[in-house]
Amino acid sequence: MAQTPLAGTSLRDLEYVEAVAELKHFSKAAARCNVSQPALSEQIQKLEARLGVTIFERGRRQVAVTPAGEKIVAQIGKVLGAARDLFALGAESDALSGGLQIGAIETLGPYYLPFLLRLLKEKMPGLEPHLSEGRTAALTEKLRRGMLDLIITAEPEEPGLGAQRLFFEPFLLALPLEHSLAKATQINLKQLPPGELLLLEDGHCLRDQALAICDAEPGAMRHSTSLETLWHMVAAGEGISLLPALALAARPDLRTRIISRKLEDSAGRWLTLKWRASDPRESRFRELAALLRQVLPPGLRA
Repeated sequence: MAQTPLAGTSLRDLEYVEAVAELKHFSKAAARCNVSQPALSEQIQKLEARLGVTIFERGRRQVAVTPAGEKIVAQIGKVLGAARDLFALGAESDALSGGLQIGAIETLGPYYLPFLLRLLKEKMPGLEPHLSEGRTAALTEKLRRGMLDLIITAEPEEPGLGAQRLFFEPFLLALPLEHSLAKATQINLKQLPPGELLLLEDGHCLRDQALAICDAEPGAMRHSTSLETLWHMVAAGEGISLLPALALAARPDLRTRIISRKLEDSAGRWLTLKWRASDPRESRFRELAALLRQVLPPGLRA
């Protein structure tokens, strides 16, 4: 019987391709995979030869995935995701333990993940959580490809993913000290001057949430690349913004530079825990979600 390409291909080879596709850099990919760069490059070249496809366009300063390689990388993600689910079967009947890759959106992660880490250390000492942050689209893609086990986002349920709501995070209105609304104790959304609204740049879910809550169009509104820059813009009198409660609570030093005011109860976002629907640990993930709903940082509500 003729030998198939599978005979000379390992999951490790596929992980090499996955790492290079994500990092766009052979040296960084080799470091992540704990292998030398020459060895990683050689295995990828062998795989390209077996497939008859050039996966990567190699330049002096950058690496790009070729159009044909995009299909290969997507399929590799599915294969590795299934393989990771396979190994998770061994822990199906046990409490969550060992390594667990958890991602959270950038506007939540820095303020919630430290709390989550302490909680898991206390309640689930056998767990080894590895935490990361990113934007919703990137986190969801990594989850589908098996690079993450769980993600926390503000998006609704999606096909192929299991989901459990965790908590509601209110938004507060951040104002310059001398703003006309600074003396109000609670502000109606209809009072907000839309022309003064500062937003995060396109791609952040917080931007879309703020626009939806204010029933506004982006128009000529000014944008920021991060919450940190957004705070400084408000403090400088450049406008107003809706900011998550945890983010403001984490920066008490801002109280001397900006004023925060409550909005109506509906102003905020629901955060949801998600996993691949095929993951055999679903019942354990739901138990974890129940724990996260029970123990909340101040300012959130289940």
